[in-house]
Amino acid sequence: MSLTLHGYWRSSAAYRVRLALALKGLSHTGIAHDLRIGAQWEASYRALQPQGLVPVLEGPDGALIQSPAILEWLEERYPDPPLLPSDSAGRAVVRAMAAIIACDIHPINNLRVLTMLRQEMGADEEAVRRWIAHWVGEGFQALETLIARHGGGYAYGDTPTLADCHLLPQVYNAERFGVDLNPYPHLTAAAARLRQRVPEAAPEVQGDAA
Repeated sequence: MSLTLHGYWRSSAAYRVRLALALKGLSHTGIAHDLRIGAQWEASYRALQPQGLVPVLEGPDGALIQSPAILEWLEERYPDPPLLPSDSAGRAVVRAMAAIIACDIHPINNLRVLTMLRQEMGADEEAVRRWIAHWVGEGFQALETLIARHGGGYAYGDTPTLADCHLLPQVYNAERFGVDLNPYPHLTAAAARLRQRVPEAAPEVQGDAA
């Protein structure tokens, strides 16, 4: 059965899944849902994803939601090439790196939260940028230490892992909002290496980017 990815070109969560699909050499059909106009709230989409979030990956096991779960499913279903280390300690480190992004940075900097800051809390764009930079900095400081300790060109070791699939989209978001990335040389080098390796997954080359 073919794979269909429901996403939005600027969604970092959808970007994570595109990276994993590209690294594993898996073709897929993309369906875009423009988050700016609320397309994710349509009833047909909510039937797939009750939260109204992207991404959703449809495949042989039905509609899968939440990018960390989708990435783990891809790793189990299509294990070659692996995106997790072969040892349990290594897998724990990679999952911890991914969780710093998926649990501690991304959720409080995503579109829903930023919209509430602007519309309900009265934050101007400068305040929103300070908010983003603060939480990115909190997470990236820890990741820089971990990547310096465990990286070998990528976030962990010398091959891409699920940590890299989380890292590059978060770097892309940080760049969009003008976050200073100079304090994180190991982190940005790992992200740049993956970006160069799978340019076809980049937001700018997606069909809905226009």
